[in-house]
Amino acid sequence: MNFQLLPAAQPFLKGHGAQNDFILLPDPDHRLALTAEEIRRLCDRRTGLGADGLLRAVRTAADPEAAAMAGEAEWFMDYRNPDGSRAAMCGNGIRVFARYLIDGELVPPGTIPIATRAGVRHVRVPERRPDSQGPVTVLMGTPRLPGPGHIKVAVGRRRWPALHIDMGNPHAVVLLDDLDHAGDLRTPPTVTPASAYPHGVTVSFVRLRSARHLQVRVHERGVGETRACGTGACASVAAVRHADNRQEAGPGRYTVDLAGGRLHVTVTSGGAMELTGPAEIVAQGGLTLTPADPPRPWARWSAPCPT
Repeated sequence: MNFQLLPAAQPFLKGHGAQNDFILLPDPDHRLALTAEEIRRLCDRRTGLGADGLLRAVRTAADPEAAAMAGEAEWFMDYRNPDGSRAAMCGNGIRVFARYLIDGELVPPGTIPIATRAGVRHVRVPERRPDSQGPVTVLMGTPRLPGPGHIKVAVGRRRWPALHIDMGNPHAVVLLDDLDHAGDLRTPPTVTPASAYPHGVTVSFVRLRSARHLQVRVHERGVGETRACGTGACASVAAVRHADNRQEAGPGRYTVDLAGGRLHVTVTSGGAMELTGPAEIVAQGGLTLTPADPPRPWARWSAPCPT
């Protein structure tokens, strides 16, 4: 059944990568000016559409924040955390973003440059197959480490040393024998010293199942515990390699299991990381923001996106 969109409704899409889900707002001409409060309302899972974050798709040349990258990439991924704050990079989000560009026939399949606040990232989207959308791969760049020293992460009465990894956004990675020790992660872990991360940090808890097989839980900055985190998966692999004194080792492929599914991280001969995993658009529709008290975003849904 098809619903008619409300007059002047803003189109939106909903997608996910390994159950890390996003609202995507097409805004090619940079006409939207969403406030942090509006983003929080949209991402709320009870009074909004619900998501781990929001992706705004805008032509790079049209957005003053990204215009300097217009010569390298046609599209800019304006990523916002569900608390409304700006974020530099999202490994699952950029794969969903690329899937939208392909499905919308805005770019052809292949390698797509996408501008982000962490710089231009290149995403490989294969030709569509009749039976599957196939995995999407993004070149995440080279992790920077070790960064600030003497980082500690605490959950309840437990406290561990952590390794700082920068994947375009900051991560504190803890290696554990038992991921249950991370608790329920309903509240953010305590990270000290606070001065090391004045804008917050994503914390990854990692259990090594075998030499190249990781199990990971992530408390994402501005989100909470997520079903999957692409930059967290890469940061976890970097931390494991560093702890094992293999940071200068050759290339390798790692399997990373998260609550929402499995991702693969490939370390190239130059030390850069490629993240591979699913990316799917599941719905599209139109929304309007009403000034109700308390304010609520109301959505009218159209037919699912063609597959």
